[in-house]
Amino acid sequence: MKKIGFIVLVFCFNLLSAQVSIKDSSIYTPLISASYGYQMPGGNMVSRFGNNSSTQLSLEFKSRSYLMIGINGSFFFGNTIKENVLANISTHDGGVIGQDGQFANIPMFERGFTVSGTLGGMIHFKKPNPNSGIVFNEGFGFIQHKIRIEVIGNNVPELDKQYKKGYDRLTNGFLLTQSLGYMYLSNNRLLNFYFGLECLEGFTQNRRSYDYDLMAQDTKKRVDILYGARIAWILPLYKKSPSEFYTH
Repeated sequence: MKKIGFIVLVFCFNLLSAQVSIKDSSIYTPLISASYGYQMPGGNMVSRFGNNSSTQLSLEFKSRSYLMIGINGSFFFGNTIKENVLANISTHDGGVIGQDGQFANIPMFERGFTVSGTLGGMIHFKKPNPNSGIVFNEGFGFIQHKIRIEVIGNNVPELDKQYKKGYDRLTNGFLLTQSLGYMYLSNNRLLNFYFGLECLEGFTQNRRSYDYDLMAQDTKKRVDILYGARIAWILPLYKKSPSEFYTH
């Protein structure tokens, strides 16, 4: 029992001595963040969508040597559709006639998501502490987007649930990401945030077997680009050093 007690004491001592203050030392910490981004399209996305918003959840790990490793998932959405995918069922005025003989109300939206892993680093500053500074990341993963078609009243047989797939331009593929920004971790944990710039490049292709308006399968390779700015709220999960419990 004495040996076990001694081992426990040694373990506790090592654990406490490994804990350092965020104020004066670089620490290892997991970081959970929720963010909002505003993005503009580039590449082949310019002819299909307008600007969009993006929400993202991330889990990142910062090492004492300023290495940053993370995973994240985002959902992006917009209201501007530039491509006239319903041309083959539209009148000369651009409307679609419903079963009631009236023009149908058919709003369309941009919808998409990304999943990626990231690897990067930090250039730290002395103030407010060695755990805040310029963060740069590169990553890779998966991107998918499509046109969401809604028919108010469901009165257009040509746009029943199954037929919508022939118009929605479901597209996905390999994703590369780059970001550069500033991360702030406060000394008292009350305010932790990130803001920066980002760029996403998707190497994608239409995944539908047939597009009704084109009367063919779209097999063209695409380069879909999104670039913009992002701001995040961060929850750091590091342990406080013993001295921090008494110095606030």
